[in-house]
Amino acid sequence: MHAQAALRVTPLCVASNARGWMLRGVVRPRVSFAPVRRLGSSSFAGHRTINSKIFFRGTGLRAGSISAQRWNPPSMTVRRELSLSPVAVVAPSPAKTGADSELVKELGFEEVQEQFVDEYKSTATLYRHKKTGAEIMSVVNDDENKVFGIVFRTPPTDSTGIPHILEHSVLCGSRKYPLKEPFVELLKGSLQTFLNAFTYPDRTCYPVASTNLQDFYNLVDVYLDAVFYPRCVNDIHTFQQEGWHYELNDPAEDITFKGVVFNEMKGVYSQPDNVLGRVSQQASFPDNTYGVDSGGDPTVIPDLTFEQFKEFHSKFYHPSNARVWFYGDDDPNQRLRIISAYLDEFDNNAAAKESEVKVQPLFKEPKRVVEKYAVGDGAENARKHMVAINWVLSDTVLDPETELALGFLDHLMLGTPGSPLRKALMESGLGESIIGGGIEDELRQPQFSIGLKGVAEEDIPKVEELVFSTLKRLSEEGFSADAVEASMNTIEFSLRENNTGSFPRGLSLMLRSMGKWLYGLDPFEPLRFAKPLEHFKQRLQSEGVKGVFSPLIQNYIIDNPHRVTVELHPDAEKGKIDEMQEAERLAKVKASMTQEDLAELTRATEELRLKQETPDPPEALKAVPSLALSDIPKKSATVPIEVGSLKGSTVLRHDLFTNDVLYAEVAFDMRAVRPDLLPLVPLFCQSLLEMGTADLDFVQLSQLIGRKTGGISVYPSTSAVRGRTEPSSHIFIKGKAMAGQTADLFDLMRKVLQDVRFNDQGRFKQFVLQSKSRMEGRVSGGGHSVAAARLDGKLNTAGWISEQMGGLSYLEYLRDLEKRVDEDWPSVAESLNEIRNELLSRKGTIVNLTADERTLTNAESHVAAFLDAMPETGGNIVNWDRRLPLVNEGLVIPTQVNYVGKAGNIYDAGYKLDGSAYVIQKVIGTTWLWDRVRVVGGAYGGFCDFDSHSGVFTYLSYRDPNLVKTLDNYDATVQFLRQLEVHNDALTKAIIGTIGDVDSYQLPDAKGYSSMMRYIMGITDEERQQRREEILSTSVKDFHAFADALESVKEKGVIVAVASADDIAAANKERPGLLEVRKVL
Repeated sequence: MHAQAALRVTPLCVASNARGWMLRGVVRPRVSFAPVRRLGSSSFAGHRTINSKIFFRGTGLRAGSISAQRWNPPSMTVRRELSLSPVAVVAPSPAKTGADSELVKELGFEEVQEQFVDEYKSTATLYRHKKTGAEIMSVVNDDENKVFGIVFRTPPTDSTGIPHILEHSVLCGSRKYPLKEPFVELLKGSLQTFLNAFTYPDRTCYPVASTNLQDFYNLVDVYLDAVFYPRCVNDIHTFQQEGWHYELNDPAEDITFKGVVFNEMKGVYSQPDNVLGRVSQQASFPDNTYGVDSGGDPTVIPDLTFEQFKEFHSKFYHPSNARVWFYGDDDPNQRLRIISAYLDEFDNNAAAKESEVKVQPLFKEPKRVVEKYAVGDGAENARKHMVAINWVLSDTVLDPETELALGFLDHLMLGTPGSPLRKALMESGLGESIIGGGIEDELRQPQFSIGLKGVAEEDIPKVEELVFSTLKRLSEEGFSADAVEASMNTIEFSLRENNTGSFPRGLSLMLRSMGKWLYGLDPFEPLRFAKPLEHFKQRLQSEGVKGVFSPLIQNYIIDNPHRVTVELHPDAEKGKIDEMQEAERLAKVKASMTQEDLAELTRATEELRLKQETPDPPEALKAVPSLALSDIPKKSATVPIEVGSLKGSTVLRHDLFTNDVLYAEVAFDMRAVRPDLLPLVPLFCQSLLEMGTADLDFVQLSQLIGRKTGGISVYPSTSAVRGRTEPSSHIFIKGKAMAGQTADLFDLMRKVLQDVRFNDQGRFKQFVLQSKSRMEGRVSGGGHSVAAARLDGKLNTAGWISEQMGGLSYLEYLRDLEKRVDEDWPSVAESLNEIRNELLSRKGTIVNLTADERTLTNAESHVAAFLDAMPETGGNIVNWDRRLPLVNEGLVIPTQVNYVGKAGNIYDAGYKLDGSAYVIQKVIGTTWLWDRVRVVGGAYGGFCDFDSHSGVFTYLSYRDPNLVKTLDNYDATVQFLRQLEVHNDALTKAIIGTIGDVDSYQLPDAKGYSSMMRYIMGITDEERQQRREEILSTSVKDFHAFADALESVKEKGVIVAVASADDIAAANKERPGLLEVRKVL
């Protein structure tokens, strides 16, 4: 997970997998070394997949996108003057005011400062609680998606993972809510739009969000009681469950380690990118809290004692160490009443002083660190080294203008495929993909990190030389006027649009503010960008591009001695050594025990398991506040849609307020593409945005897009359609721009589709290597998504297509394609052109537009010109009716944890869709699978997914220490449903929670996109209303009946497990012939 800097579009900062299941976990800064995903390339994240439970579940594979850029007139004259005019965005209505001044005093607060933040039309007031010193930021505006968060500084002194384990544990029952997991009860029965918790290297955050006022207040109260009065500090079983414990089922067996965080971090430490990030952070900050792992090192976690755990909570989870955030359209007076009821129960203490994050003194000379990471056997390991160069930029607080300038510098150097540092590294041929996040400024001191993975050992010095020579060149030569203008438009568009996707806007602002507030700095500063931006533009005009950026490069990077070069070397023996060392450690523990000790450990293991499996009593469950069914709207919300035709294509119009931004999607029917060309489609999409035309190289094209639009992306999307044998499959080109630049947007979309030439063999080879590296990272870090794709590919055509473009089959294709590009490039280029020729056509094309009526009307002529440029017809639709072989598979990778999947098609077994299925799925996931796979089994996650379009029901686990046991738990779901007795309160919660999922909060662009996908899928408002009524009328009988459908998954379902060779071998030994073994990494 990656916490983004203030200048970046903030993605989800929670641990979540490809299908969006919620998992609490560790947030790391971008220095955690996932492949670079820049501001522009994430600008459309989260909008391709509509609510999976009822509307759409396409793969939404994203192949490429170019961030906001500008375009010149058709003459393509390259401009040399900087044009830094502001991006115009229509402002919403003025905000409300803060709390009543008399009430503020009466409740024991003092107003520290109040500001009207014009950028977000919000009144922000900072209060201080006199008795405890707690600080509260109250942001009042007209946003219905209300946000609350409480944040504690929690700097660890070792790598036992104590902040992370505590983050998990405090949500397992509290003073007012004395049940096992109120967090899960809220997941079951809330209309929440965000509900999670996460641990940074120096802080722990507990945020919630909801559009329903009473639901919001319920969430806030549960979270406040949880952090201040958790039961876990008096209950060692919670510590054992969420942290770690010895497990022994029989004195004759071996002792094992179990614990949710323990297994989560085993998964984290199995991912090379995460290993590199950990090593880089700790080597860069050896003298402060960042020199240890707040998430926990699996080899150190078992050193943590329950007493240390309790002491950490007592020390840091105190109002004196708290920052509290409220945001939205709720009553600011009520906010203070709610929080004061908790704060008044405490006195001031020294927590705020003790939790201060010390500054890391800057090094006098650079350092180098060499570490190893586990890989499988293979000759390809020779080119699997990783190298990253890391700088800590300052040991003093930077002024806002310098921070802003560094953000622009970061985007100029790395923000787009054509950015010079990124381009130099990728075109060098020295590695497969870029690692390091560039500039990260969310922790105490800003950092800069860059490097390559997939490097030969002898080329490591060449990577370092290339980084320094490129930085030196940029310092001496500066950046072009077009590049600066494109970056300016990109960043300003993003800041003003404030489009955070499904992530609550208020939470995005909270995380920005915390980057200053947490360290005793101005919490308002990150919320304001207009004046610093204007000053920065003036400085660029007066000092020139080189005058602004060259000193930054020279002083903060090139001449900065606080530099750590980290080499990570592949080691085929490391995984075995790690497992052997853990086994030896546990053997010593057992050898030190008497027979009485072993008997006691066996008893304690059973005691913990019994407690985990015992349901909460009804009276405890009633303690958790919940809405009533009468609070739930009976009618489904609708999105305005006007369906028309233009030039033989379908045009969908959605009249919604969008702040003068036009959002546009054009969907081309992909079914004319030959099956053997499908794996090439993601690279085709990337090539459209990262290769040049006859007039422009790809750098110039990228800059044109940046100077004229808010971003363009191209990607495939596929889904089954209920009642139809053939799937829905399209390639989308998606873009956004200010209303006044609509002509530029459609001209550029046309140019991308028609004028880009597939003639750059070297660049295409880079795309292949990047994609291969990304897929290998996905297999090692997200094996559950690989298993899910594999299962879908065995059970329906849409799944097979998606797996060809984003699953194991795609990875295997890329490995072959790497050789083919070298040996037969003309045939590859010919295939790319064939895809374009078969794809582009007015016939069957859908244009989707979301904006206000005036903007929509003005766009019509530009849409017509775009369609006029397209051929009238394309290729003929071909037969895609294929599946992967229906065999159980064990996919072998070097890992310490497993990802276990099982699936079947319940439509094939005779099940007829009813809205109750969505409620039942939610109950299975938040009760049976949560309890058996996660709580008892120790996996980080256990969940299920019902694709109502294809009929495929899937079980999956995430970072799971088990394999066969997990499969047994999946199969036992049938018996669970048949014996289930659901009390009215529990059923009501499940129904409300399901409606909350269905009615998920969306910004206007997402509403327009969702409406388009429903149109494509043939889902009418009448059907949506029918499903809603079925959800609301769900009964216990529906649960019992659904068991019959899942019986077919139990008896005939197919299995895919992504796991270690030893665990797959053990599963086959226990159940001979269970899995067909296949080595992947």
